[in-house]
Amino acid sequence: MSVSESGTHNADAVSPNVERDPATGHPRPPRREFKARGSFVRRCEGCNLPELNCLCPYQVKAESHAQVWLLTHPLEHYKPTNTGRLIGDVLSQTKVFTWYRTAPDEQLMALLDDPRYAPFVIFPDDQPDYADRVVSLAAVSDARQSGKIPVYILLDGTWRQARRIFRKSPYLDALPVLPLRTERETRYRLRKPASKAHLCTAEVAIELLRQGGDTSAAEVLDDYFEVFNDSYAASRSYHKIDPPTAAMQRLAACRT
Repeated sequence: MSVSESGTHNADAVSPNVERDPATGHPRPPRREFKARGSFVRRCEGCNLPELNCLCPYQVKAESHAQVWLLTHPLEHYKPTNTGRLIGDVLSQTKVFTWYRTAPDEQLMALLDDPRYAPFVIFPDDQPDYADRVVSLAAVSDARQSGKIPVYILLDGTWRQARRIFRKSPYLDALPVLPLRTERETRYRLRKPASKAHLCTAEVAIELLRQGGDTSAAEVLDDYFEVFNDSYAASRSYHKIDPPTAAMQRLAACRT
């Protein structure tokens, strides 16, 4: 049978890997593969960092009462500089959901209805239209005292993407909004922030854990973030970190 005789109506059957719209199920037109800067670099399959400064020897697990759930913009999954994944490396209960405007994640929907959890959307309280939903850190303490598991829902993406996620996700509208209040300035060197007050995803989680009483987990994640930050920055200039930094030594000691 020739190509013209086979027609196009059966194209999906012979192309099982075709990308589909998550809402309609219809096939999407092919697009160029996303290429992040540095995509040609040889990376460790375990940590995704350049092999020159692999992060794997410094991965340490920590326990926390609160959990972190990441609602991640699809493009963030392709960026090796994304820090949201560091949270999951340290806190094994971390959950990651990909955000699609028209197709909410079914597992996330089920978890939001689970009475075991007390979820909080982490977002600034800078607009009046949701002022009635804004709570303080005391609400996290109240949740713990009532026997619930506090959950910090982090909108993982650029600031513009995070605002879009917040505004275009009706299933978040009933949740309390917890703004992060901190004097900490960002130490993140892999992307240029608009302000030093704009923390990256991992730094937000560190501060929330620290302020919520999970101080040991916050310290481990802080060290792990510092090692990631230093290692990635050094790899950009093809520099091997030696001797190990203080944060590297602390994490390595935890593994022995």
